[in-house]
Amino acid sequence: MPRRRRVLIEGGLYHVYNRFARGEDVFADPEEAIEFLELLRDVKQRDGLTVCAWVLLSNHFHFVVRTSAVPLSRTMKHLQGTFSRAFNRRWGRTGPLWQSRYQARLIEDQRYFEQVVVYVHLNPVRAGLVEDPGDYVFSGHREVMDKVKKPIVDVDNALIGFGETLRSARRQYMARVKAALTESDLDEPQSRAELWSLADRDLEAHESAFIDEIGRSAGLERPRLEADEFLDAACMILGVERERLASRRRDSESARIRQVVATVGIERWGQRAGRLAALLDKHPVAVSRWVSAAAQRRSADTSFRDEMEQLDEGLSTWALAAMKSGLLTR
Repeated sequence: MPRRRRVLIEGGLYHVYNRFARGEDVFADPEEAIEFLELLRDVKQRDGLTVCAWVLLSNHFHFVVRTSAVPLSRTMKHLQGTFSRAFNRRWGRTGPLWQSRYQARLIEDQRYFEQVVVYVHLNPVRAGLVEDPGDYVFSGHREVMDKVKKPIVDVDNALIGFGETLRSARRQYMARVKAALTESDLDEPQSRAELWSLADRDLEAHESAFIDEIGRSAGLERPRLEADEFLDAACMILGVERERLASRRRDSESARIRQVVATVGIERWGQRAGRLAALLDKHPVAVSRWVSAAAQRRSADTSFRDEMEQLDEGLSTWALAAMKSGLLTR
């Protein structure tokens, strides 16, 4: 029976989790946990992911993330696949490391979001590993509480529903943590005096891609385009000939254009590397390499990232106008 296809919303909030095959305690080794977190940090920067909560337990992980225009499926494939291959090389292993593909649940309202953030950060307490979530290193709780210099959590986005200022949001977050632990004898993990001693400011959430109040994507509308249509439109918007993409030219500008077109097409417009490769008389591996190179490049090159956004927006505007005028019928 084929797997049911996930419906992923650009800018959607998701509770993402997965477990190692056979319940192996891979993250019980701190060095493996750190390797995974460094990959998460890299992929967050590379794909524009917003992280609101995270925790690593010995045999599984939980994240709360907001996606960007890069599909969550591509981000998670890179994260899990890269870690799995490196882990197998380090230990001379073969075969799957993960129990299954990752699980992702859409978070559709603020109350559920707050519950999930608290739930994720209290996993070590629930598992009996610590009594105070602040004592557990491999969790975003310490980052939310300003105990880590270089957090993975985007703190303002994690706290935006708990209060209007950093101080009030942290107080409310801690109140929710304490309420979730009322059946235990735990003291409040951080005292009121400590909370008041932290600097205060208004919270500012990222304004990239969000879903609206009834759960619809606020991202660009992207009508389906055939590969030929996509390439013609992209070249028109960029002011280049398709022959330049298909040529053997190796100059930096041609490489840049190929990377922009291929990455926007595959990541955001549902194009297939094989089909684009056939139209450009390239090997599919070459097109996949363009996308891999672009994913790394956009992390450090803001102008490159802007080019991708401008092409994406231009394609959406063109496609919608073409549909309105009857040039596109889907």
